[in-house]
Amino acid sequence: MNIEKKYYVYVLQSLKDHNYYVGQTADVNSRLSKHNKGAVISTRSRRPLILLYVEEYFSRCEAMRREKYFKSPQGGTELKATLKFRRGVEQPG
Repeated sequence: MNIEKKYYVYVLQSLKDHNYYVGQTADVNSRLSKHNKGAVISTRSRRPLILLYVEEYFSRCEAMRREKYFKSPQGGTELKATLKFRRGVEQPG
């Protein structure tokens, strides 16, 4: 049986400052838990965080490429538009 490992690009939002965090992982639930436990330096002071958005990829390379794009000015604009469309006008921040 050939089971391919999947990778994910995820977007978190801080409930403290309403800013976004973009990352990639093979296990979204475990990674979210690490963020909220303070084990991730870049989000430690921004806790608590909620999961807003996830995309699935079949290679880590693809996920890393998408993460990098979302962190670029053009990708950030696209991501914010996608999140606004998905969540409606009640989105904080």
